[in-house]
Amino acid sequence: MESHSNTVIPSWLLCFLLSFFLLFSLIKAEVHYHDFVIQATPVKRLCITHNIITVNGQYPGPTLEVKNGDTLVINVVNRARYNVTLHWHGIRQMRTGWADGPEMVTQCPIRPGGSYTYRFTIEGQEGTLWWHAHSSWLRATVYGALIIHPKENNSYPFTNPTREIPILLGEWWNANPIDVVREATRTGAAPNISDAFTINGQPGDLYNCSSKDTTVIPVAAGDTNLLRVINAALNSELFFAIAGHKMTVVGADASYTKPFTTSVLMLGPGQTTDVLVSMDQPPSRYYMAARAYASAQGVPFDNTTTTAILDYDCGCSTKPGQGIQPSFPALPAYNDTSTATAFATGLRSLDKVSIPSPVDENLFFTVGLGLFNCPPGKTCGGPNGTRFGASVNNISFVLPTSFSILQAHHHGVSGVFTTDFPADPPVQFDYTAANVSRALWQPVPATKVYKLKYGSVVQLVLQGTSIFAAENHPIHIHGYDFYILAEGFGNFDAAKDTAKFNLVDPPMRNTAGVPVNGWAVIRFVADNPGVWLMHCHLDVHITWGLAMAFLVEDGVGELQSLEPPPADLPLC
Repeated sequence: MESHSNTVIPSWLLCFLLSFFLLFSLIKAEVHYHDFVIQATPVKRLCITHNIITVNGQYPGPTLEVKNGDTLVINVVNRARYNVTLHWHGIRQMRTGWADGPEMVTQCPIRPGGSYTYRFTIEGQEGTLWWHAHSSWLRATVYGALIIHPKENNSYPFTNPTREIPILLGEWWNANPIDVVREATRTGAAPNISDAFTINGQPGDLYNCSSKDTTVIPVAAGDTNLLRVINAALNSELFFAIAGHKMTVVGADASYTKPFTTSVLMLGPGQTTDVLVSMDQPPSRYYMAARAYASAQGVPFDNTTTTAILDYDCGCSTKPGQGIQPSFPALPAYNDTSTATAFATGLRSLDKVSIPSPVDENLFFTVGLGLFNCPPGKTCGGPNGTRFGASVNNISFVLPTSFSILQAHHHGVSGVFTTDFPADPPVQFDYTAANVSRALWQPVPATKVYKLKYGSVVQLVLQGTSIFAAENHPIHIHGYDFYILAEGFGNFDAAKDTAKFNLVDPPMRNTAGVPVNGWAVIRFVADNPGVWLMHCHLDVHITWGLAMAFLVEDGVGELQSLEPPPADLPLC
């Protein structure tokens, strides 16, 4: 009879093997160093040259390309005349909340003449994200793409594209955006709308003095290209289409999706969408175009259209494609909510999802606009002499001035914020009614956070309101991805709407569109300690207070705790 003995691996060999595997993984992951100089740069658009704030003189700013698992070290030097911070939109920032960037939430601003180095590692994320200023309205011109490729020897879950092309949709003012928001804040009125939209920094053929600089993307017949579409506009949700070409959606907000084919995308500010486009049309020139999805009735919006050109190298003139008038895509009407809804609800996670459960925190947040009474003795520019406001659960978020919330939390400084943000609306009412009682129009200004225990499963109903103007609100949560379980119109009714939850393959996103006069339900695990801003990504709304913050407590041990603040964290 044969005898068997258990083989015991000597401890020295075990240590050697562990060290080898750790070293191997470190060799594969890279550290990328960048210097970002924030500076004023003269730029000409729409016939006018004026100084805008840029990174390294570029508009849009530099594209960052990394692999899943890599580390970014970005030294930011502020040579502009404004305070600045940078946010790495959609990066989870596991335990590195000090690098997240929202001004007075996770850090004090980088003052003119100052500097700060953002350091963070990208863990388990692939796809298209972006970075932008998170201080006043600087992100109107301070933004760029952040592309995360798969790890070495890993591939996309779709056929490798011939080329990958970032498409950054932006918004342009013929004025200094900081002056625009400061004037609006002074009077309480709505800020002036933008003068143009842009694709990769250029307005395109339909605007004055813009044709010769229109963004042209050379393509070759037979290729399949990956377009990484980013809505970097400040205050506008955008439809996007390409003449003659279908798009196959394969990712959104750096999460892979089940492929589906569409002729139009709708992206709220902050959202990204990856699409495969086959160059299968007769060689010629084709416009790609974007214009507003304006869901609020009676509210002014920028009704212009930005274009870029897909230019097949067709050999039909001495200079490829030149002289041929590009064909124009069919774009939805500005208020086409059904197309916006069909696109959003068409997204599904690539694989079956293990939905976090059971739910520990059931939250219900109303999001929408309101109006503040004008202070005595002042003249205000809002409707009927009021000031515009916005709120979550009737709390209009106020940024602290002396400490950032994360610094106050970490150092135990009292008086900066309170932890009594309400889990439900203080008053329940018919949220989407045509005529909401005037008693509900005025929110309460405060700096409140909602505390979450580490590891708790959070389900959050985001309910739009029609207090002033019902509107689609793109809600972004810093430091987290979340599953969108369902969305719908009217008031959320748990008794009947819970049955609509997609618990099989809901899309994972970092920015959710809450439908006009409707609701969305999201779910996530609070597994990242720190202070995380949740806000509407229409910057005019966050300016008015449509924001709140989650304070996620440390868990057990170092790996479930916030890292200590870096030595060069800016002081207030």
